[in-house]
Amino acid sequence: MDPITIALLAIVAVVVLIGVFFWATYNGLVKLNIRVDEAWSDITVQLKRRADLIPNLIETVKGYAAHEKQVFEDVTKARTAVLDATQHGPAATAKAENQFESTLKSLFAVAEAYPQLRASENFQQLQAELVDTEDKIQASRRFYNGGVRDLNTKVKMFPNNLIAGMLGFKEREFFEVEDMASIEKPVEVKF
Repeated sequence: MDPITIALLAIVAVVVLIGVFFWATYNGLVKLNIRVDEAWSDITVQLKRRADLIPNLIETVKGYAAHEKQVFEDVTKARTAVLDATQHGPAATAKAENQFESTLKSLFAVAEAYPQLRASENFQQLQAELVDTEDKIQASRRFYNGGVRDLNTKVKMFPNNLIAGMLGFKEREFFEVEDMASIEKPVEVKF
């Protein structure tokens, strides 16, 4: 083979390798992006499921503790805030989640003051469903954050970062608890 043919073949080989690299990187980024979107969808489904349980739980507790009106209003407002926040991304949802968890603890603290309520089959069933849903929310968060970690890693790594930037792929935000201190301290209930 003459030197021009060898040079031409080398150029074609390099172009093909670059094309394959772009193709593989793009498809990898698309796959990770879709996985993160799917995981976020799972979180919103579980938050909606939990929000649908709350009115039944409130009604059950109201039957025993009708004078705890402020707690019921706070839980209802926090429930609505979580549902609204899912439209604004992980950071807004995490903030609303913190508030909701705090108000939900208050509701359960009220329930603790009423032994006949704790013994109610309906209350126990709702509480079990809520615990199951909370477990699913935690699993969904882990799946989402794992997907975000993988996507962010791929978007930041060289030379992927060059391709990701050109194609408009961006880092995604984690779904993190904003204020660990507020979750770790117990709820105060005064009668």
